Amino acid sequence: MYVRFNDNNKEIHEGYLEGDKVFYLNGPMLEGGSASERSVALADVRLLAPCEPSKVVCVGLNYRDHAAEMNESLPKEPLLFMKPSTSVIGHQEAIVAPAHSKRLDYEGELGIVIAKRAKNVSVEEASGYIFGYTCANDFTARDLQLGDKQWTRGKSFDTFCPIGPGIVPTINQADTTIELTVNGEVRQRSNLNQLIFNVHEVVSYISAHMTLLPGDVILTGTPHGVGPVTPGDSMTVTIDGIGSLTNQLVAG
Repeated sequence: MYVRFNDNNKEIHEGYLEGDKVFYLNGPMLEGGSASERSVALADVRLLAPCEPSKVVCVGLNYRDHAAEMNESLPKEPLLFMKPSTSVIGHQEAIVAPAHSKRLDYEGELGIVIAKRAKNVSVEEASGYIFGYTCANDFTARDLQLGDKQWTRGKSFDTFCPIGPGIVPTINQADTTIELTVNGEVRQRSNLNQLIFNVHEVVSYISAHMTLLPGDVILTGTPHGVGPVTPGDSMTVTIDGIGSLTNQLVAG
């Protein structure tokens, strides 16, 4: 798993996590940097968001089970919105509750990390533009989203886009479990085979409408079971083959 981390020297590095060791990379991660022999113990580093996107592009209502839960018909094409880069945080970092929101919801999601500049990419070409996959939480101030009748403000607060703990190069779209727990209790559990638009279709569609840059992240939608949390609650998104992303909500 590819990661970004702070080591004991407080410098930011890219690395490859294997077991309880993080190996420094020879060269930039997105340019194919490979693991070197130099390593540090995982216990001695702090994991950061695994990439630094210029933007986070999100797909709404992209799980069949979530559409059924909301009594919504299946969309004919992906519904897009965005989160700013300033909303991105990493594993074990705190999500800060804004004081003027009274309803804050978790949304466990699969994230796609873009490898290289992508514009007008076909579905068949899309795999060549994907660096890998990560866990994400599309955290939302639901009352603000619904009150505004559009999604920007309620999705865009600082810390509202946890991603991590790292990036893996491949997943099994046909049979991979995604789950979110709150304080250890399962709130969301589904499978990537419930996606209405798969990862290649999503990359292709977005690239037809905007240029994707190396390190950009696409959030592919959330399954059924979305619900509220309050300060003190701890959320963990787990995707088979990737790992677990944990963040606690704290008062602003």
